[in-house]
Amino acid sequence: MNSTNDDELVLRGVLAPWKAAVDAHEPEEVARLFTEDAIFQGLHPYSVGRQGVAEYYDSQPLGMTAEFEILETRRLADDLVLGYLDTEFTFTDRSPVDVKLAVLVKRLADGWYITHYQVSRL
Repeated sequence: MNSTNDDELVLRGVLAPWKAAVDAHEPEEVARLFTEDAIFQGLHPYSVGRQGVAEYYDSQPLGMTAEFEILETRRLADDLVLGYLDTEFTFTDRSPVDVKLAVLVKRLADGWYITHYQVSRL
């Protein structure tokens, strides 16, 4: 397996549970996938840390779901993988929101976590 495939597996290992927690509207579960000092930039003002992530996802409407496609990966260090994604958030009562999502995932002692998350509407 080449490093790009390895990097995609790393990203999917974090993003699949992220998607599952977003889809289930479990903001605390989403937040557990982030580092304690994660920089988080959704479509609202940014926050630092898991509490801000949980509050952001708690404020999202019930029924919101996420789909993503990994467009690019970069291994920045042994313990850091950058991912650039096409992401679509769908809702029960309005049009979907298509965004680009950049995530930086970091390996800690017990696994990989999102340490930076930035959404951009292009």
